[in-house]
Amino acid sequence: MNSELLEKQQRYFHRGETKQVKFRLKQLEALKRAIQAHEQEIIATLHDELHKSPLESYSTEIGFVYKEISFIMKHLRNWTKPKRVKTPLTHFGSKSYLYPEPYGVSLIIAPWNYPFQLAMAPLVGAIAAGNCAVVKPSEYTPKMSSLLNKMISETFADEYVTVVEGGVDVSTALLKLRFDHIFFTGSVPVGKRVMEAASKHLIPVTLELGGKSPVIVDETAHLELAAKRIVWGKFSNAGQTCIAPDYLLVHETVKARLLEKMKHYINEFYNNGHYAKIVSERHAKRLVSFLEKGTIVYGGRYDIEKRHIEPTIIEDVALDAPVMQEEIFGPILPVFSFSSMDEAIGIIQQFEKPLALYLFSESREVQKTILEQIRFGGGCINDTLLHIATPYLPFGGVGESGFGAYHGKASFDAFSHYKSILKQTTRFDFPFRYPNYPYALKWMKRLLK
Repeated sequence: MNSELLEKQQRYFHRGETKQVKFRLKQLEALKRAIQAHEQEIIATLHDELHKSPLESYSTEIGFVYKEISFIMKHLRNWTKPKRVKTPLTHFGSKSYLYPEPYGVSLIIAPWNYPFQLAMAPLVGAIAAGNCAVVKPSEYTPKMSSLLNKMISETFADEYVTVVEGGVDVSTALLKLRFDHIFFTGSVPVGKRVMEAASKHLIPVTLELGGKSPVIVDETAHLELAAKRIVWGKFSNAGQTCIAPDYLLVHETVKARLLEKMKHYINEFYNNGHYAKIVSERHAKRLVSFLEKGTIVYGGRYDIEKRHIEPTIIEDVALDAPVMQEEIFGPILPVFSFSSMDEAIGIIQQFEKPLALYLFSESREVQKTILEQIRFGGGCINDTLLHIATPYLPFGGVGESGFGAYHGKASFDAFSHYKSILKQTTRFDFPFRYPNYPYALKWMKRLLK
């Protein structure tokens, strides 16, 4: 069945309709209208499955996609035009161009933590670039998966865009097919399997993964704002965010004051019922097991059956403890103190390159040092998470945190191939390029040096 669907989309793509800019804009507008029509249903489903508040659902899922659609529609005509680029003197008489073209049929595999946004935002890029698309939502959020299927099937013909529901077996079957591009968001271990499957057909991939994203607070930081913004960034969606602060490194002289302020903001933000659930009992049990190695500074209470783990801060954690061996992806924040920035950098460099890094410091020298010495996907200085929300900043990882980027223009680029074209003149022809010219080598040495 899936192979038949792929063949149907390939046939439709080769008709050329999706390459027309007017068509792409029309489909993006149709997608926006579909989201508007189902907005309340999306909010209700996110609350039902993940207990997200209407504010969190709109700001981090629905509104995010609206903004992405609006930004891309505004700029799409310009992006699709062939771009003339410089031509070197050695190619005198010719002109050089870059022609963006769609890959063809893209497979989008979405995760469960932001089940609407992380399925729809890549789809926006795929449509904008002129592709057909198969969207595979997560089986951990089946109600949202069903809603996405309903919404997309009402809006698009399945030969153009379709949703395929199911579990790991469905994903595995899809990955055996020869798509033209794969966009995957999820964990590092699954990302490796996706890349392995793609390599069998040499399919280009975009991998949006994760990792242990640190947040650093030095002695010059504005502690009040640092506490507020770390708490918001860490415990939004109950910590189930790929770019959430995974662990905290704080200068020993301000540690006690920072933690007290963080406790205050946890109470202020999340004791009013606006707090998400863990996606499944299996994930909740995994998170609770992390609490066995360390001292609980705040929180620690949980109800696995209700999939509830309160915001928790722990310390006295060894760097080789289980909680530090993988991305936490939940509302648990290990805290480490440091006495020098070199010590903090040394801790971070013991782990794989993170998807995000956050630094709270008023020192420009410290900011410069961190940006120059630590490799990571992206991040913020004196804030958390917000770098993901600007269409002018490509979002993506490096190393084990992924590769490739999207959002805004980068979304168009992620689903496009740029053809390099040289247009040569026929008004004249240089003889020294040919092997029968007696001074060919002399001229080549003069030109190519």
